[in-house]
Amino acid sequence: MYLGIDLGTSEVKLLLLDSAGRIVGQAGAPLTVSRPQPLWAEQAPEDWWQATESAVARLRQDHAQAFAQVRAIGLSGQMHGAVLLGAQDQVLRPAILWNDGRSHAECAELTERAPGLHAVAGNLAMPGFTAPKLLWVRRHEPEVFAQIKTVLLPKDYLRLRLSGEKVSDPSDAAGTLWLDVAARDWSDDLLAACQLSRAQMPRLVESNQPSGVLRPELARAWGLGPEVVIAGGAGDNAASAIGIGAVGPGDGFISLGTSGVLFVVNDRYRPNPASAVHAFCHALPQRWHQMSVMLSAASCLKWFVQLSGAADEAALLRELAALPAESLHDAPIFLPYLAGERTPHNDPFAQGLFFGLNHQSTRALCAYAVLEGVAFGLADGLAALQEAGTEVTRLSLVGGGARSSLWAQLIADALGVEIVVHAGGEAGGALGAARLGWLAAGGDEAKVCTKPDIAARHLPEPQRHQRLQQRLQRYREIYQRLKPMPALAGAA
Repeated sequence: MYLGIDLGTSEVKLLLLDSAGRIVGQAGAPLTVSRPQPLWAEQAPEDWWQATESAVARLRQDHAQAFAQVRAIGLSGQMHGAVLLGAQDQVLRPAILWNDGRSHAECAELTERAPGLHAVAGNLAMPGFTAPKLLWVRRHEPEVFAQIKTVLLPKDYLRLRLSGEKVSDPSDAAGTLWLDVAARDWSDDLLAACQLSRAQMPRLVESNQPSGVLRPELARAWGLGPEVVIAGGAGDNAASAIGIGAVGPGDGFISLGTSGVLFVVNDRYRPNPASAVHAFCHALPQRWHQMSVMLSAASCLKWFVQLSGAADEAALLRELAALPAESLHDAPIFLPYLAGERTPHNDPFAQGLFFGLNHQSTRALCAYAVLEGVAFGLADGLAALQEAGTEVTRLSLVGGGARSSLWAQLIADALGVEIVVHAGGEAGGALGAARLGWLAAGGDEAKVCTKPDIAARHLPEPQRHQRLQQRLQRYREIYQRLKPMPALAGAA
């Protein structure tokens, strides 16, 4: 058995995979995000560990015999978060997350300090990345910065608790702006621009290679053997790609989680930061990927469920499905920028909006607008990838949003590409993490990284695609017209 641990923003997910590639069991434990000030997003690393232990207990209870046979563990995690450790590996402050926008001023500072940033790191300096966060800490919390012995990414903090090892992998490290992405190694120049050094970074191993073993006392507590290998693991999106078999050039997927990601595999390093497209290392050696990212995706639906008083997401989607098709023409347009936006705007001050509300705007029509707005954000991401030279005709859909066939069809219609949903596709990074554990224990890539069976296909319908293009143009125009207006909060 192989255990995948996926540290998300809203949940820690665990998945058991057998040596035939079958999902045996899953468990999860929820997480919450603290927002003490506008633009801020933080979590306590200890909460990640407590959630992991809780999910392990649940998985052991439900699948005791299978869990006892775990021989390797793979890790997947939310990217870009800054976990700051002191001399005794104590956490110095809450982790600053990927969707935190406080370091916008430090992005300009980093770009000035490191003229080679775009060529070496392959990305624009954005508030979500790790490096600007450290410059913010240096400026605003100098007493914390002075104590930093190690900077870890979120999943790598879990690894430290699991194994005692300080290790990361190129796919996750590429999201720090400290990695030479072509060389798959730390860049001393980029680290120096933040007054950091290689000594404060974890060592790097490839995602499919061993990084250590489970601590003996933890193995005993969990009822496991003495030599449980822990794989290098990967950032959540690269892990999701492994989970759905997106390992060859041209393979791609959309992830509908808290954020929305459009991911395409490349056989070489192809940076194009001018269009806010990310160029990262993939979770297998000598492979890279391009990625567009929107900061709020399935989280928009969760937000609207709470705002509107719907019983839950499933009930709201049933209301939406009952709408006559012709009524959708009158739906408001929704800008999904609840946490600012990355691709293509690189705008931490972008804000969410319903435009076109009237007396006929029911909860169901607004729910449709939310799903449509996220689809339009993905369409913007696809356009940015196309400008960077990437063409796709079919994309897999993974993450929690993959459970909605209505949403999947809407995305197909908005993007004009075939969308396929795989059996188990909602497992996302947890499945990829388990597969990486399998590879680290000696598994063969051709056997491990297969594409799961297709559970559903969604072909774009030409008439709906044409109608949505008109609304997409209005969506883009609304953002451009509102962009000059100051944000309601956080602009100072």
